[in-house]
Amino acid sequence: MMHPSFFEAFKFWLKLGFISFGGPAGQIAIMHSELVEKKKWISNDRFLNALNYCMLLPGPEAQQLAIYIGWLLHKIPGGIVAGALFVIPSMFILFGLSYIYTALGTIAVVEFFFNGLKAAVLAIVLAAVIKIGKKSLKNSILVGIAAISFIAIFFMKIPFPLIILVSALIGVSGRYIFPHYFEPSKAKSIQELDQGVVIICENADECHLEPSMKRTLLIVISFAALWLLPVALLHFLPIARVFFTEALFFTKAAFLTFGGAYSVLAYIAQAGVEQYAWLTRAQMMDGLGLAETTPGPLIMVVQFIGFMAGWNFSGNLSPFYGAVIGSLIATYFTFLMSFMFIFLGAPYIEKLQGNRMLSSALTGITAGVVGVILNLTVWFGLYVIFPESGHVNWFAVVVGIMSFIAMQWLKVGMIPVIMLSGTAGILWHLF
Repeated sequence: MMHPSFFEAFKFWLKLGFISFGGPAGQIAIMHSELVEKKKWISNDRFLNALNYCMLLPGPEAQQLAIYIGWLLHKIPGGIVAGALFVIPSMFILFGLSYIYTALGTIAVVEFFFNGLKAAVLAIVLAAVIKIGKKSLKNSILVGIAAISFIAIFFMKIPFPLIILVSALIGVSGRYIFPHYFEPSKAKSIQELDQGVVIICENADECHLEPSMKRTLLIVISFAALWLLPVALLHFLPIARVFFTEALFFTKAAFLTFGGAYSVLAYIAQAGVEQYAWLTRAQMMDGLGLAETTPGPLIMVVQFIGFMAGWNFSGNLSPFYGAVIGSLIATYFTFLMSFMFIFLGAPYIEKLQGNRMLSSALTGITAGVVGVILNLTVWFGLYVIFPESGHVNWFAVVVGIMSFIAMQWLKVGMIPVIMLSGTAGILWHLF
């Protein structure tokens, strides 16, 4: 399998930015389908190894997974492109919708389109959970870990980091108690050749996967400058104080998003509404709805909050230009650290792939992560099928089933299914 060129990867990451619907479960599903199943740019084991690490980090795990894979394929420039394009299309779409919402107060046709689209995304997510589960849960012990993980997070509301920690401990202890259940996969070079996937830098001593103290220090200094310089400018420039406050607040929020956006939304919403009064509670709920119906991670709701902060407290600027600056600040400071976490940690994760103890821990974590993804799938499914308590969205059920059949058995492409489902949503609501 030929290694993809930088331009080929660029085109894929750009496309992903426009089709990454469905929150983390949907985005992970799309990347697994495209990169592992179709393009074979990365093996299933390597994909899950990267996902395991991203799940442990604060920040949007799906975007960090894109950064990780982009970095694997084309070093730091590849990671920057993958991570940036994951959110840039959403930035423009969400800004446009935010402006329409603020200026006109209505986005009915857009809402109808995304109601249909959500049903297709549910089918995509379900198909991916089935594929990932089949490839990852290779024995009854791992199936049991995934099941317990799902029960723990969905029914018992046990914190996500604790579930991952317990899964890792089970993997490590299981290596001694049931060694044949937790044996690492065969050497990745052989495995990837067998699967026909792209070989990524197998000799770590000759490529970018090799960690070093010099490289680590350079990355830390670079990201410190990327954070400090704009903060200093916002502090000293004669513009509204709200922009400096935004920079500090969204930096803090970036370090608190363990377990994905769902775990930090309450904190962000409360601060934006009650502490800073950047927007009203009703506007916050509408902004969350906008973020859920656009591509990109759900944490993009921070851009809407930044938009409203800049619109309402623009100082000497017009509300429009205040909204532009507020949106950019919220997005920049929320996602900046995700790049640092990957560029710092990924080389060490790759270096330790052959470590048997770590392999056993990651085997347990992988099973636990399957349960967590299933939890996100069920959460999203309930949201789509039961939008109101006690009322079934039969339109979403029918479109979801048809989308699943089309992709799973008729092998219809993802993009046609998404577009047809969105169009069906508009027609359903109009007629």
